[in-house]
Amino acid sequence: MNPSTVDQVEQLVGALLRTLDAIGYFTRHLSPLGYTHQLTRVGEPDAELRAARQLPEWDDPYSALRPLLDAASDHALAVFDGLREAAAPPEDVTRAYKALRGYPRALEALYPLAGILPPVNRFFIEASQRSNKELQTRFMQLPPPPNTGLMCFGDEPEAREAVWAYVPETYSPDVKHPVIFALHGGSGRGRSFIWSWVAAARTRGAILVAPTSLGQTWPIQGEDRDTPHLASILDFVRGNWSVDPERMLLTGLSDGGTFTYTSGLEAGSPFTHLAPVAAAFHPMLVQMASEERLKDLPLHIIHGAKDWMFPVDMARQAERYFSGAGATVTYRELDDLTHSYGPDLSTMILDWMLA
Repeated sequence: MNPSTVDQVEQLVGALLRTLDAIGYFTRHLSPLGYTHQLTRVGEPDAELRAARQLPEWDDPYSALRPLLDAASDHALAVFDGLREAAAPPEDVTRAYKALRGYPRALEALYPLAGILPPVNRFFIEASQRSNKELQTRFMQLPPPPNTGLMCFGDEPEAREAVWAYVPETYSPDVKHPVIFALHGGSGRGRSFIWSWVAAARTRGAILVAPTSLGQTWPIQGEDRDTPHLASILDFVRGNWSVDPERMLLTGLSDGGTFTYTSGLEAGSPFTHLAPVAAAFHPMLVQMASEERLKDLPLHIIHGAKDWMFPVDMARQAERYFSGAGATVTYRELDDLTHSYGPDLSTMILDWMLA
């Protein structure tokens, strides 16, 4: 093997991961207020990646890695192109949100290399556990068991009926695994939102499911086709993998968080834990729930003090009402959080559920 090829692999992978980290940080802190200033603070981490992307073709066997790395790099670079276009006068933050749709596509392209390249393996582990050698080794052992890893159930990946799921490669039928149902925000898709949770689920050995709302968003009122849809998906998961019946989490962001309330509070809900993030709240949600469902219900509420869509007072009110109704509430108000999401929130929620 040509030593320069190994150096080039390390150069491209390192530049790509640093660029993805920068996009993740930007996404976590994005707000329509002061957008251009936020983008300036991130700098130009993509410059290194643009240079590495121009490297010549590689020798075998590393040439087989190049298409996935190039695809992930192209998605990441397109994100930065879109973010800068959004900052050009007149500033248009809606274009920034559209540009960020490329971020999960970059992660999706990169993930197949997690079991091959150690730096990519570490990238898809929770930040606090990236120095855990034993955990890294377990994920690098090939081949993984059947019916593990990232999966899509459905003929069309973009269809609303398609369900994206992740089963950790460390899965064992002899272990009861926690289950996470993660619900996207109003204009999202399960295919994208799943990447907010993969590192946490992978690290903790949890089965992760990211469905897409059957309508334009999750139903807050009117006809609800999604609650029975979630129940049928959960039945499928329980029928095919070993599930911990005492740790079945329903969580969601924004509209997904509000639907976590409306669906998860139903008397027949199978979910044992609820964790809404940046959700809307009305006291009627508590008033309509049964006393039996609310009593000692584990509920984890996260809201940002800088949330520009749903004021933080909504979450404070939710904490008061649910605590008064008998739920076991953990409330976290994050000073640096806007109306956004990051993997650190997934870590907080799993720390709570698995404690």
